[in-house]
Amino acid sequence: MSPSLNFSIAVKSFIVDKSNKILLIKRRDNDVHSPGAWEIPGGRLSVGEDPFEGLKRETREETGIGIDIVVPLNIHHFTRDDRQEITMIVFLCKPLSNMIKLSEEHTDHGWYGIAEAKKKIVPAFRKEIDLYQKYFMKKDI
Repeated sequence: MSPSLNFSIAVKSFIVDKSNKILLIKRRDNDVHSPGAWEIPGGRLSVGEDPFEGLKRETREETGIGIDIVVPLNIHHFTRDDRQEITMIVFLCKPLSNMIKLSEEHTDHGWYGIAEAKKKIVPAFRKEIDLYQKYFMKKDI
């Protein structure tokens, strides 16, 4: 099987603060992929980029904050509507600050409790909420 030229590795930060609130950001309404959707920060890695450094870079670019990476939480593999193949690694992270400064890619943000985040977030990331709730919520991470 030959590698696809339309393949990328992406990283996402599932950021949870000390009060178990999850940071969600809203894509702009004219975005090519999932316009207006509430999601978590992150994006594609450059070729050869370290996933941990790429996650910190993407999170800072989209939210203006630094993160501590705790542990990989989940992996997704999918093909976007534009036929781009993506393998995405989602990491559980802690924020180093709560002073969000959004990039132009996003129009809104908020820190949401588990129930509200589950209603608001795109369905693709509800599994991360379940995993966090089951394995990490009552632990001091």
